[in-house]
Amino acid sequence: MSNDVKLALLQPLKLGSTTLKNRVIMAPLTRMRAIENDVPNPLSMEYYAQRSSAGLIISEATQVSPLGKGYPATPGIYSVEQTAGWAKIVAAVHAKGGKIFAQLWHVGRTSHSSFHENEGLPIAPSAIKPMGKTFTNSWAFVPYETPREMTTNDIEQVIEEFYQAALNAKEAGFDGIEIHNANGYLLDQFLQSKTNQRTDEYGGSFENRTRLLMKILAGVTTVFESSKVGVRLSPYGTFGDIGDDDPIGLFTYLMNELNQQQLAYLHLIEPRSTSAGADDKVASEAPNTTRLFRNIYQGLLISAGGFDRESGEDAIRNHQSDAIAYGRLFISNPDLVERFAQNAPLTPYDRKTFYGGNEVGYTDYPFYTS
Repeated sequence: MSNDVKLALLQPLKLGSTTLKNRVIMAPLTRMRAIENDVPNPLSMEYYAQRSSAGLIISEATQVSPLGKGYPATPGIYSVEQTAGWAKIVAAVHAKGGKIFAQLWHVGRTSHSSFHENEGLPIAPSAIKPMGKTFTNSWAFVPYETPREMTTNDIEQVIEEFYQAALNAKEAGFDGIEIHNANGYLLDQFLQSKTNQRTDEYGGSFENRTRLLMKILAGVTTVFESSKVGVRLSPYGTFGDIGDDDPIGLFTYLMNELNQQQLAYLHLIEPRSTSAGADDKVASEAPNTTRLFRNIYQGLLISAGGFDRESGEDAIRNHQSDAIAYGRLFISNPDLVERFAQNAPLTPYDRKTFYGGNEVGYTDYPFYTS
């Protein structure tokens, strides 16, 4: 596509009550660079501000409690100190004319007890150990533990933690929030039958398995109006050993429920190949979730997962999506929007610097000069 064609990606979009200057979204990206007490790294002010030409930045996943943490050096949003750290980042983005939502996160059973020794084992809807391995607090890679099945009091506590996190996000000045209900983390674990084998009001039927998300939405939308709240889902995703017996039925039911919420957007992740050494394109054999559910969800859709300039443009022009979230490309191209506008070459990313470390591979990627 030549640079003299007016890109749909660069057109404004009204996302709920927030007007975006373009449809190029910075996807939430875990970078594992938080400092002591899970406070966002001061370097993050520069990192996010560099990318403020995105129509919307969705922050890296941000745990709502110590039990919600599942990786080393990820930031939280449950303490005064963490909230103050995020406020500086938000101010830096706003100073550059950007918009930023906070992604609120609880990993559930994919955590490890080393992150929360006082609280003990990770929590989950059911005491089912995932296949595979996870990080410890010391960056070791070990088999998952068997989680503790949550009581109804635990569930009420999580609902309160998301509510408090929303209050903190508002205090920090975020333009809105995204509820992370994807990628095999806690809310996804309640949703899907492979991980939820409860027999109470939170298990069994579609209505019961979606109850936790709906209660969380009821709470956070008293803090941010619903038009400033998004939800992220990953139908057909397998990360975290997740799965469901009837994904079409489940996600159709959930999206019909979300249709009643008048959210800012629904953020859908396209399933990617999980084989070792997989490339960064969407797996050709995987279902196209945006296409599957486009006619079910009536609001705005953001699509994520392996898109480039051309495939993102096609998805918008073909009305499959309203905006496209880019992750890896935004890591190595802080000026991704400008490069798309000029059809300029992209800087390749270095996977070795994705997680942990300092400014290398974080704030030192170059801006394009013609």
